[in-house]
Amino acid sequence: MTSPPSASAPPPTKPAIVWSVYDAKTRGLVLQVALLLALGAFFYEIITNAADNLRRQNVASGFDFLGRTSGFDISQKLISYSNSMSFGRAFWVGLLNTVLVAVLGIALATALGLVIGIARLSNNWLIARLATAYVEIVRNVPLLLQLLFWYFAALRALPMPLESHVLGQAVFLNRRGLYLPWPADGSVVVGLIVVVLAGLAGALMYRRRALAIAIETGQRVANAGLYTAALALVPAALWVALGPEWTVEWPAPGKFNIEGGLNIQPEFGALLVGLSVYTAAFIAEIVRAGISGVPRGQTEAATALGLSRGQTLRLVVLPQALRIIIPPLTNQYLNLTKNSSLAVAIGYPDLVSVFSGTVLNLTNQAVEVILVTMAVYLTLSLATSALMNWFNARWALVER
Repeated sequence: MTSPPSASAPPPTKPAIVWSVYDAKTRGLVLQVALLLALGAFFYEIITNAADNLRRQNVASGFDFLGRTSGFDISQKLISYSNSMSFGRAFWVGLLNTVLVAVLGIALATALGLVIGIARLSNNWLIARLATAYVEIVRNVPLLLQLLFWYFAALRALPMPLESHVLGQAVFLNRRGLYLPWPADGSVVVGLIVVVLAGLAGALMYRRRALAIAIETGQRVANAGLYTAALALVPAALWVALGPEWTVEWPAPGKFNIEGGLNIQPEFGALLVGLSVYTAAFIAEIVRAGISGVPRGQTEAATALGLSRGQTLRLVVLPQALRIIIPPLTNQYLNLTKNSSLAVAIGYPDLVSVFSGTVLNLTNQAVEVILVTMAVYLTLSLATSALMNWFNARWALVER
C-alpha cells in the first residue's frame, strides 16, 4: 500500500502555457491586441488605397499646401492676416473665430438657461408660463432657421450706415454691425483680460479659504464678501489707471460708413445670438430637472433655519442641483461648439467656412482639409469634455 503524500509537498500546478489559455485576463488582452491590429490593417488599407487613387488622378496630396499663399481675404480676424499670407495662417484665423463664438456662446447660453430654468419653477404664473413658452418654441424650431431669422429678419432690417441708430455719439448700430469705442492697441485689452482673470483667481482662492475657516471653526470671516470683491476688482482698476497708456478709437460717421472703433459684424452677432438662444432652451430644461431633483426636505430645512427663498436657492438648492446638472450640461456645450459650423449659412468666417470651404475650393485637397477639420472639432470636444469632467468630479458627492 502506498503512503499518503506528505502535507509539506507542494500541490501540483498546471503548466504556465495552459494556465494562460484559461485565464480570462489573458484572453481579453489577446483579443484586444488582435482587434487593434485588425483596425490598424483596415485603416492602413483605406489610406493606401486613397493615396493610390489620388496618384492615378494626378491629384496632389500631403499638407504642403498650408505654406502656399492664400490669395483671399477674411472679413473677421483676431490675429493679423492678409491675402498675401499662407493657407496655414487662414486656418488659424478660422479656428480662432470658431473658438471665440463657442466660448462666448457657452457663457451666454449658460447664463440665459439658468435664468429661464429657475423661472420655469417660479410661483408667479405669468413668469412660469413665459419661460415654458420660450423653451417649447425655441427648442422645437431648427437651429438653421433661427440663424437665418436673426441674420435676415432681425439684423438685416437695420438702417443703412448713414442712418444708424446712435447712442451717446459713441455707439452706432446699422446693418453693417455694431460699432463701439475700442483701444487702438489690442494688446492692452489682452493685458486687461489677464489681470481680471488673475484677480478672479485670487478672489476664488480667498473665498475658498474663508469657507474652510468657517467650516473648521464655525465662525465666519468678517467682511469676506468685501475682500473678495476687492481682490477681483482692485487689480484691474489699478492696471487701468497705472498701466500702459490707453488710446481709445471712437467710432464716427464717415463718407460711406462708420469709421474707427470696434465693429461687431452682423454675421457674428446673428450666430452668437442664435446659438445662445437655442442652446439656452435645452440648458433651461436641464436646470429645471436638476433643481426638481433636489429633495424637498432640503428646502424645508433651509426655510426652518430662516433662510429666504433667494438664499435657499443660492446656498442650498443650486449647489446640490449642480451634481445633476453638470453631466447633461456637457452635452449641450459640445452641441453648441459643433453647431457653430452652421455659420457657413450666414457667411461668418469660422473654421468650416474658411478652411473646409474656401481653402478646399482653392487647393482641391479635400482629404487633407476634411481630416484637419475633423481633428480640430474632435480636439475641441475632448478638451471640453475633460474640463467638464474635472469640474463634475469637484462637485461630486464623496461617499464613504
